[in-house]
Amino acid sequence: MDTRDTREKIVIIGGGFAGLNLVKRLDKKKFNIVLVDRNNYHSFPPLFYQIASSGLDPDSICFPFRREMQKDKAKGTRYHMGEVRTIDFARKEVVTQFETLPYDKLIIAAGCTNNFFGNPDMIKYVYTIKTASEAMRCRNEILERLERACLTHDMELRRKLLSFVVVGGGPTGVEIAGALGEMKRDIVPREYTSLKPEEITITLLEGSNRLLSAMSPQSSEDAKEYLKRLMVDVRLGKIMKSYDQNVVTLDDGSTIYSESVIWTAGITGITFELKGADIRLAPGNRFAVDDYNRVKGLDDVFAVGDIAYLPTEHFPRGLPQLAQVAIQQARLLAEQINKGDFGKTFVYKDKGSMATIGRNLAVADLPKGHISGFFAWLIWMFIHLISILGMRNKVSVLINWIWAYFTYNTSLRLLLHTTRYPLRSRWGEH
Repeated sequence: MDTRDTREKIVIIGGGFAGLNLVKRLDKKKFNIVLVDRNNYHSFPPLFYQIASSGLDPDSICFPFRREMQKDKAKGTRYHMGEVRTIDFARKEVVTQFETLPYDKLIIAAGCTNNFFGNPDMIKYVYTIKTASEAMRCRNEILERLERACLTHDMELRRKLLSFVVVGGGPTGVEIAGALGEMKRDIVPREYTSLKPEEITITLLEGSNRLLSAMSPQSSEDAKEYLKRLMVDVRLGKIMKSYDQNVVTLDDGSTIYSESVIWTAGITGITFELKGADIRLAPGNRFAVDDYNRVKGLDDVFAVGDIAYLPTEHFPRGLPQLAQVAIQQARLLAEQINKGDFGKTFVYKDKGSMATIGRNLAVADLPKGHISGFFAWLIWMFIHLISILGMRNKVSVLINWIWAYFTYNTSLRLLLHTTRYPLRSRWGEH
């Protein structure tokens, strides 16, 4: 940062929904603002499952930070690429693998990552879709298995290649299972003609007694019925205890053979090395905040979005980790920092929740009631389309969706593996 700049220095960790809204609304005349993110783009996580299922390309739902910083609302903010490793609250410094950034005010909006519930080695064996790159890795795996299955006449090997297990019955799990079901029902008979749809098995495991537990019981029932139409085997009340040698072992002792396990079962906050203050993280590695989004026990440090923990009367386990919460928190915090007045407490306005299961199949719990089927699907598409950054991206997604709807086809089933050489560490480590 320019040492001659007398403006207050604000460092924002994370360029997700919360971070980007802060960047657009904080007063650049008053504050010297730096956004730090390990990726050089903002992405749209609700549609990662469509990357994994070859419905969309990553560049349709990702937008470069530097281009966004050229727009009027964000102009004046500087982007620094880096993975934040240490936060020193006493020295007021944020440390990445590349640099040390001083701050006057710190806003932590780093979001969350996969939660493996005490078994971190699971990341080595299952596929995840929490980032665009993870979704691409999952897409390549699905496509490669379909191609390899077309080459073998060994029915047992084919069965192993085409067995998919999705762990977690939340929105992401339901959506990726539904997308796989659509591939099984619509794409395989058209493009992989040597395969039979019944040779593909898709199993969705959920530990509770219903899908979409954060939504209404009616949405849960509708989602289960829609997945059944898409030939997905839904197993409720089943918890995965281990995954070894391609065998999923459940809590009741039963097993499922699958070489492709897609994990969507839980999330936890991004973690850092914390120095200079005795901060105990709340459940889910989240920062406990007060009603003004200030991290409890710290001055000039705030947390918003998925990484913030704010229990309320209606949400005793903390506010839901949804985009709307992050956006609303960021907008209020930016307004209050600009004014220097923290007199208004944060109140979450629930605008509803929704999930799509497949073509013409979606569920939505709105403030005025529950809807499902075709109209819920149209609402889901409209809300997601207007939320994507960039007009080019909106048009690209809309064209892809229209083309896929009328042709049952997409041109995105491309296996694009990265090359092995030259050997190089991404972050300069050895």
